[in-house]
Amino acid sequence: MLKRMLVAPDPGRLRLRSSARAVLGIGMAVTLSGLVSHSLPAAVAGGLAALLALFTVTDAQVRDQALTTSLLPVVGFPVLAVATALHDYPLARDAAFLAVVCAGVYARRWGPRGHALGVFAFMAFFMAQFLHAVPGQLPELYAAVALSIITASAVRFGAWCYERRLPTPVVPALPGSRGLARTTTRQAIQATAASAFALGIGQLLSADRWYWAVGTVWWVFVNTASRGETLVRGFRRVLGTVAGIAAGLLFAVPLHGDTVPTAALVAVCVFGIFYTAAVSYSWMVFFVTVLAGLLYGLLGVLNPGLLVLRLTETGAGALGSALAVLLVLPVTLHATTDAWIQRALRCVHACTAGATARLAGSPTADPGPQVTELEALLGRVRLSLAPLVHPLNPLRARKERARQVLALLDLCAREVRGLTAVAADPDASHDARLAAACRRVEAAVLALAQPGPPRTELNALPAHAAHHHPGAEAALAHLHALERALAELAAPLRTSPRAPLVPA
Repeated sequence: MLKRMLVAPDPGRLRLRSSARAVLGIGMAVTLSGLVSHSLPAAVAGGLAALLALFTVTDAQVRDQALTTSLLPVVGFPVLAVATALHDYPLARDAAFLAVVCAGVYARRWGPRGHALGVFAFMAFFMAQFLHAVPGQLPELYAAVALSIITASAVRFGAWCYERRLPTPVVPALPGSRGLARTTTRQAIQATAASAFALGIGQLLSADRWYWAVGTVWWVFVNTASRGETLVRGFRRVLGTVAGIAAGLLFAVPLHGDTVPTAALVAVCVFGIFYTAAVSYSWMVFFVTVLAGLLYGLLGVLNPGLLVLRLTETGAGALGSALAVLLVLPVTLHATTDAWIQRALRCVHACTAGATARLAGSPTADPGPQVTELEALLGRVRLSLAPLVHPLNPLRARKERARQVLALLDLCAREVRGLTAVAADPDASHDARLAAACRRVEAAVLALAQPGPPRTELNALPAHAAHHHPGAEAALAHLHALERALAELAAPLRTSPRAPLVPA
């Protein structure tokens, strides 16, 4: 798992840039918060606010990112006030926390902005529990959060705004439904039920640290859309927590909150959170767990028993999540996966059409944005299929089918990238065979989307003709390989998920 994380591709070094920028922005925010307030809780609150502002705001356009970031205090401050006001009223506090969970998950129906605001609202309530904040601390907490968001924004949108020069992959949400047919509605109910279970069990385990169980539920449900995804996320959450607690016992406990080495390790953890988030949820949780231990050390309450309690609370949250997705309005893995695959296939056709039009001499055709979107969609397909290809999945036929789908979709993406590179050559000339090949690709995509027996025939490309431009020949080769991959996708996509695959 470590090797996979280290060798994972990082196009444009986006993960590296994001991680380094996060260390800079959060470090500056914590420093300024500490200097202004002279309060450790305020510095912790400021650092968490800066982390969330840099981590959760994922709008496609920079101006939209800036607007979402400016709205974070609008939702966070009222929630923080409610959480501190209800500190001494457990029943009302618990009911308010569940309401925040429900509203925060439901807000995801409004895309990246709703997701970011929902996360910030939840973490504002969580932060009040973590810091045991009371109403008298609100002014310094507000000041620290506001100052940190401003500082993080100055780094993100001013000093280090690489997004202005690099395309941002955008994955549109799946088509919406109504009522309980909408995934976000079901997930809001599931997350609330799971949080209620985790809250009850968590309070039985600890009257002071029960909120870790609810926090586990929240983060297990983030970026999942089906029963299988949530179960795998819960497993990885526990795995990362176990490893993080082991590291906490080795590093965080012996430090006893010593400021300088703790600050250095905190910076390492922040870098690790941002660098691993896109490739390994377990590693991200590992760094989050170590970071939490270090913060407890700074607050003077860290001990081995607290880390063990952290693990049991995480287990309670993961169990609550599993029960909720299995028993409360379950969202099937097949329906979600099929929707993402169909979206990816339509994008493959859009990329092909754009590249072919470019080769035909269209001055406005630009397949680049579609290729970027395809990469993001394939990432979402991999996430959706992760439960099926997981090593612990006992269903061999479905596992092999999922692996074949991923391999063929990756092949499609590779051929699309090659075709786009050829289309970018200004000397590549139009060839009448390209339009015919593009129509066959379109027909192959439509055949995969429509019911009926799978297509197995392939229309052969015309033989190489003399005096054709090399760019056209290369484009035809990519189109032919793409058509073949789409034809081979018919077997895993159009036959029964439980039937064994017949080798071609």
